[in-house]
Amino acid sequence: MRLLYTLAWWLALPLVLARLWLRGRQEPGYRQHWAERLGCYGRQSKSLMPTLWLHAVSVGETRAAEPLIDALLAQWPDCRIVLTHMTPTGRATGKALFAKHGARLVQCYLPYDTGAMPARFIRHFAPRICILMETEVWPNLIHQCNRYKVPVVLANARLSQRSLGKAQRLGKLIADAARGITLVAAQTQDDAERVRQLGVRDVVVTGSIKFDVVVPEAALATGAWLRAAIDASTHARPVLLCASTREGEEPLILDAWLRASLAASLPLNALLLIVPRHPQRFDEVEKLIVAQGLAVQRRSGLGQDGVVAPGTQVLLGDSMGEMFAYYAACDCAFVGGSLLPLGGQNLIEPAALGKPVLIGPHTFNFALVTQQAIAAGGAALVADADALMAQASALLQDAAQLASMGQKALAFANQHRGATPRTIAAIQPLLLV
Repeated sequence: MRLLYTLAWWLALPLVLARLWLRGRQEPGYRQHWAERLGCYGRQSKSLMPTLWLHAVSVGETRAAEPLIDALLAQWPDCRIVLTHMTPTGRATGKALFAKHGARLVQCYLPYDTGAMPARFIRHFAPRICILMETEVWPNLIHQCNRYKVPVVLANARLSQRSLGKAQRLGKLIADAARGITLVAAQTQDDAERVRQLGVRDVVVTGSIKFDVVVPEAALATGAWLRAAIDASTHARPVLLCASTREGEEPLILDAWLRASLAASLPLNALLLIVPRHPQRFDEVEKLIVAQGLAVQRRSGLGQDGVVAPGTQVLLGDSMGEMFAYYAACDCAFVGGSLLPLGGQNLIEPAALGKPVLIGPHTFNFALVTQQAIAAGGAALVADADALMAQASALLQDAAQLASMGQKALAFANQHRGATPRTIAAIQPLLLV
């Protein structure tokens, strides 16, 4: 099965590269560093520091990895980390987050899973360990790690029932890859049970590392500046943030916002702040807002001394790496990817900032954490976009309820901290060999 998989990769490679080039029209980062994706990393001199390899596919995984990367570098001060990605947005996020580590953190793209390319990567960097974040399972990469005796860890692992079904349909290919994983540090007991069904032998439950995230002071300062820009022209505008929205969700949100505005059910001067998950969609979402006849400004157009005009109904968050700032600037937050069957996104970040969280019905990628947040009183489930506007409107007009729900969200986030030291403790024996 793995040989057929490898052959399929080689046959598909021209199409993969063509797609990469086409994606580069909207995101120029896809046209950079192609050699790395093919396993070629130049004649870089070998590092004197032992190398720990961590893979975070895109933005969400990179941000989630921050507490673990900081802890790894603190625990092993003589080591460096090679951080790999699959997307330019993930790479840009890593560059912003980890500039503080200087030469102790090197970034590059993960090579395609052809067999020979991961092998070249391993020979070039000679990692002591391979840590894959969350759901990344690449059969040839794992096989080459086993061949070169590099332990493979799946950290902060989550596996929905839907993903388990897809994996099981791939049969022996995924079963062999699962048996090649040295250790899985799962987020929940349910995740652990599903991972064991794939054939992984060593599975521990450590909790979600995302609870251990530390909100940067710079993000809080940017959030305070943004809030001042929102309130500069009119006193204390209520702000609903719709964060990490996905394609198809913005029209639903904008339609519902417009209906609520026409019905005068929203608080006076309320502002809708929309932050699409994917930056290549910023222009598209602006066109959707304009098509609804809503007055819009873009975050990028505010400058340092900018003001959100009193007539602005929608502020478009079109910047990278500022999600914490957007959460800090809002009064309550809806977490996207959940109005449509997309599985939802991470609700821990707004909770960690003490913001009431609203989330749609489709949360299968974060089922347990969503249930726990709702049970703690820090989050509320909304059935659709109209229910979202009704719930948000009620909260924005009830200061006591808004504050109470925010406090419960913060308490929920603080209660579940500690996954990072548990993960480090699980990894440590593998690095003592």
